[in-house]
Amino acid sequence: MNYHQRATRRRILQLTGAAAVVGLAGCTGAGGGGSEATPTSTPTESDRDAAEGTHHDETVGEHHDGEESDDGHDHDEGTPQEASATATVSMRTEGSGQHYGPHLVWIESGGTVTWELDSGSHDVTAYHPDNEKPLRIPEAADSWSAELLSDDGATFERTFETDGVYDYFCTPHEAVGMVGTVIVGDPDAHGQPGLNEPDTALPEGARSELADLNGQVNEALGHTH
Repeated sequence: MNYHQRATRRRILQLTGAAAVVGLAGCTGAGGGGSEATPTSTPTESDRDAAEGTHHDETVGEHHDGEESDDGHDHDEGTPQEASATATVSMRTEGSGQHYGPHLVWIESGGTVTWELDSGSHDVTAYHPDNEKPLRIPEAADSWSAELLSDDGATFERTFETDGVYDYFCTPHEAVGMVGTVIVGDPDAHGQPGLNEPDTALPEGARSELADLNGQVNEALGHTH
């Protein structure tokens, strides 16, 4: 037997052996009822998610643009870019949340803000010693305290003549953070009582919201240092 004949014989034996192995694997992989072979490993949850296109890393109740949080507060209203002649602020109760919307408005000197009741019972009260609160409006401005509104559609208006930053709150709901701010004119951010760090005597909910509003007011006025 020459070299070529021996090589051909070895190749035939290799192919025959490979076919036998495949056939044996097919026999051992099938059960008595002809079912599919059992996988050697169980798919993980991440494997299933990848196949199904499912994602489990989304936070339940996550805030998205244009939506409100579960406490009813608008968190994406944005910072006003310029003063307007007038502004309207809604007062509403939604679920367990009570809030003004928007929380921050900016009007021209001599401009008017109208608060309109959408739902619940709310008022508009200045942060001022006259109302037994720390001063958070301009020193030269007059204090105010509106009556409690309970009829949907009822309004309270105030015209602001003195430039500055004015913080106010809802008497029944200050503790849950129902506070708001009005910027009037083009005030110097320095020396504004309304931009002081919130007094520790205030409720925690109010302090947190006022701190957030301070940041928005500074951004609007270009006071970022």
